[in-house]
Amino acid sequence: MTRARRELVSLDATPYYHCVSRCVRRAFLCGEDHASGRNFEHRRGWIVSRIKQLAAVFAIDVAAYAVMSNHFHVVLRVDADRAGAWSRDEIIDRWRSLFAGPPLVQRLVAGESLLDAELAAIDEVVSTWRERLADISWFMRCLNEHIARLANAEDRCKGRFWEGRFRCQALLDDTALLSCMAYVDLNPIRAGMADTPESSDFTSIQERLGIAPSVDFDRDANSPEALIGSDSPAQADLLPFAGYLGNTKPEAAIPFALADYAELIEWTGRAMREDKPGYIPETAPPLLQRLAIPTDAWLKATHALETRFPTAIGPEDRLAILCRNLKRKWLRGAGACRALYRPAILPT
Repeated sequence: MTRARRELVSLDATPYYHCVSRCVRRAFLCGEDHASGRNFEHRRGWIVSRIKQLAAVFAIDVAAYAVMSNHFHVVLRVDADRAGAWSRDEIIDRWRSLFAGPPLVQRLVAGESLLDAELAAIDEVVSTWRERLADISWFMRCLNEHIARLANAEDRCKGRFWEGRFRCQALLDDTALLSCMAYVDLNPIRAGMADTPESSDFTSIQERLGIAPSVDFDRDANSPEALIGSDSPAQADLLPFAGYLGNTKPEAAIPFALADYAELIEWTGRAMREDKPGYIPETAPPLLQRLAIPTDAWLKATHALETRFPTAIGPEDRLAILCRNLKRKWLRGAGACRALYRPAILPT
């Protein structure tokens, strides 16, 4: 039975989550449909642009993403404290960049004088918006609804575009974050769409390497691109790498060095492309050695992360904490977590 996203997200356990959305009936999200001859490659640009627009509005950072032919992945970091520090006016400005807001708020923005009772009502609305701006479900809703409207307008149809709700996995520690980011960035290589990370179009690793894909847009007056408008909304940068590992690290940064991560992605991608299944190179990258991650468990995790870890990734003690926070007795994937984590390196 599917669960509400509020029953899968516990910010007390971790701020990092991996989300996946798939098209209904595995319809084409992007790429070329050889049956009809139509090319939907431009939709990848829609998704990446929208992800970054929302990251500039929400108190949510983007650590990794990959846009595939019928689904996309995104790794998010929720910063509820950042949303709590925003002023009332900033909350209103951010929310109104996505939605018009109720008439009472529109009157306030227009500079009209309001009664104390009306200002109190606005404060209640702003409190709700503050919570939503640090909510993964609202982030994904604003992303998926926007893309569905554009795609349906282009296809001249109505109805569902996405396969119901998005999937969500909790990433409980640095190892979980690293393996999930690698899984996301290597999606095109596993699917046979690319041979190297730098040729993996519309992935965060390609962007971090400073390579931008080229997409030809057919812009006419009736195109969905024209519906986006000529104004370019602000777009947030990807969550940066901190550049080191240690007990003290910036909260709003990925606790690894980009050079080490790029080397790990290259090594893992090469292993996945070997003819022999289960082939493990003799020399592992330094990042795996520093985190004491077994190479065989690493390759299995980055090859089938969604199926091996359905709900969360992390050591057993962190899984137990997440279970208590979510008021659940157990989580699927505990055996796979034990294989990825050695007992000697469980965090204290």
